Amino acid sequence: MTLLNLWSLGHFLQWAFIGRVFSIGWPLFFALSIGWEVLEWFLPYDFTTEEISNKISDVVVNCAGFYLGTALKGSPED
Repeated sequence: MTLLNLWSLGHFLQWAFIGRVFSIGWPLFFALSIGWEVLEWFLPYDFTTEEISNKISDVVVNCAGFYLGTALKGSPED
């Protein structure tokens, strides 16, 4: 498996959208992002089978996407 794949792009775009559109903070973001990766260990589907290094890279990509989305939102004073 590779660290970055098509799913990584999906993760990035999803979290960029969520960061841009919704007003959630970093603590909730981390809970949802890491919670999903943990949940994948217990789901009986082929797409959830991946190495721990890929799960870590997913969280890193999620952080990058969420950061970009929140940065594009700007401050309420803008």
